[in-house]
Amino acid sequence: MTGVLIENVHIAPVRGPEIESGYIRVEGDRIAELGPMARPPDAPGTTRIDATGCLATPGLVNTHHHLYQWATQGLAQDATLFEWLVALYEVWAAMDADVVKGAASAGLGYLALSGCTTSSDHHYVFPKGRGDLFAAEIEAARELGIRFHPARGSMDRGQSAGGLPPDVVVEELDEILAATAEAVDTYHDPSFSSMLRIAVAPCSPFSVSEELMTEAAWLARDRGVRLHTHLAETLDEEEHCLEQFGVRPVDYMDRLGWLGPDVWFAHAVHLSDGDIARFAATGTGSAHCPSSNGRLGAGIARVSEMLRRGANVGLGVDGSASSELTTMAGEMRQALLFQRARYGPKALSARQALELATLGGARNLGRQDELGSLEPGKLADLALWRVDGPFAAAVDDPVCALVFGPPPPLARLLVGGRTVVEDGELRTVAHDAAGRAGAEAHRRLMRLAGERGAS
Repeated sequence: MTGVLIENVHIAPVRGPEIESGYIRVEGDRIAELGPMARPPDAPGTTRIDATGCLATPGLVNTHHHLYQWATQGLAQDATLFEWLVALYEVWAAMDADVVKGAASAGLGYLALSGCTTSSDHHYVFPKGRGDLFAAEIEAARELGIRFHPARGSMDRGQSAGGLPPDVVVEELDEILAATAEAVDTYHDPSFSSMLRIAVAPCSPFSVSEELMTEAAWLARDRGVRLHTHLAETLDEEEHCLEQFGVRPVDYMDRLGWLGPDVWFAHAVHLSDGDIARFAATGTGSAHCPSSNGRLGAGIARVSEMLRRGANVGLGVDGSASSELTTMAGEMRQALLFQRARYGPKALSARQALELATLGGARNLGRQDELGSLEPGKLADLALWRVDGPFAAAVDDPVCALVFGPPPPLARLLVGGRTVVEDGELRTVAHDAAGRAGAEAHRRLMRLAGERGAS
């Protein structure tokens, strides 16, 4: 097959003017051209897709997740972040590679079904003797065919050292650094068309030592990969940093050399005006996770103000145990509603929400030249949304139909020109089997946790 030709489609490229009725021509894994209809000439072997009634957008980019948490959905339903973590750490300590593989298969499949073509994952719990957990999620992504940015997380500061997690789920500094370096050296592909890139991601200020933070930053920059961690998610975290380090979370990160264009933070809910200014000045990004922040009562990030001041923001669904069945497309709507609830109806537009979910996410991952907008020369990662259904058709603006309401049906999802979803079903893996794998992972983890005395 030489290429794909998508015709009769409303194109929202994110960067550049929208096209009410146009075409997108894909050659190999790249967008070759797009424009208004006048149909381009046929080429032998081209697959033609009549997208009448559809909206084409860039594939969505998820910049914060914990895939293993698919196996612990619905627990600690009324807890704050710290209460929720304390309740679940002992359960997570029982996970093995089979749990992670099943959870990742379901989680990534669910993301693809909601228009996501690229996802990061922050995996930071590595109980000893449980198999290669990092390799397990990478294999799940490879089978599905989604672009994957797993972040090798870590915790070295357990309760005995003043941290939040129990000692059973933390690792020693030297083994963390060795395992992280090995993950980068084994898996990271920096090429333009890369399907797999690795980030370095100590978990959070309340579970990681200063030494690990500084050594991790040095390792990442030595290897030329990106840095990621949780930051400023709750007021509890701010109080912890003031008590333990004498400074607020962003000041602490600045002191450790953790601000810069190669860094993106998860959440960034509780930022001061000065923090936002430093993010903008240093090119530091953030992943806004509105559903999880709402579920845990963490607060509402100052996204509108961050955008106005020039700081980059992407979106993340966060772990399935703190956002349950949240779709990537659904986070656009949540972001829009949260900002308007806080700042008023002009705080965030539908097109700004779409940009957060696409180009904003690509910038967080350092891939804005490859992903996040529909432009010739970029990778052919795109979603076709059916906005002509009997209910959605009452909305004249297709981007409004995508963002303001529940996600419309996904007609097609292409990753590098390859179909991953068609007519709402996974095509690269068995659709129902991917979902069952997540349920089986849950049952296995609950059994393993029960054997360890956790509940």
